[in-house]
Amino acid sequence: MDERPGSSGDELLARARDAVGSAGAHVVPGTDVLRWLGLDEAGWAGFAGHWDDLRPDPYAARSGTQRLRRYGRFSVTPDGRRELEPIDEFRQPGDTNPLFVDEGRTFDPLTEEFLADPVLGRLLTMLSGIAGALDDPPRWTVHVHPFRVLGAADSRGDATPEGRHQDGVTLVSSLLVERVNATGGTSEVVDADGREILTHTLAEPATLLVGDDRRTWHGVDPIRPVDPQAPARRDVLVVTFMPGEDG
Repeated sequence: MDERPGSSGDELLARARDAVGSAGAHVVPGTDVLRWLGLDEAGWAGFAGHWDDLRPDPYAARSGTQRLRRYGRFSVTPDGRRELEPIDEFRQPGDTNPLFVDEGRTFDPLTEEFLADPVLGRLLTMLSGIAGALDDPPRWTVHVHPFRVLGAADSRGDATPEGRHQDGVTLVSSLLVERVNATGGTSEVVDADGREILTHTLAEPATLLVGDDRRTWHGVDPIRPVDPQAPARRDVLVVTFMPGEDG
């Protein structure tokens, strides 16, 4: 399959760059993302299958959140060269995430199958193009987090148990992979004074929310099951970009 986005993909990327650079946040519809990636529903379903191989997040469990995840980190240059970095602790600055104040957290790494999936590479290329509207370092440090959040009739399904927060990066993105039996899960992006920039419920698979993390704060309200006899599920891919150490 051709990985080049073509002219329509170039226009999509330009709109996203302009919007995140001016407004601070932007939503790209799932149909546009799939067209950019050159995927149909079957191709997307194959990518979504990786979310069945995540592992419990013991840190989120402290607050009662049922969340599964993995974690990986890349070094990415502006010309698209990517290098997987050795896995170590994931740490956020203490002034950005109030739930995990400068705490080092260790998660299971991304699977070999996920790393080898060409869809991941295309997504990183697309996001790198959007991040380039905000900064132009010699290389980016890119954090990749596939998440699954579960909700039940008697428990909250908190996608962001820390509440409204920043990630301490340049570009933050959230890509909806799949929602099942879920209501809620509305994303909110605000400015430094708490004024709303964007509110959107990621409902259509492949819908992408991107934001300038340096000047916005974001959060997601809990999910709950539509059918209380079955669990609610929200699968997302969170990818962030920040200047690398030599940037």
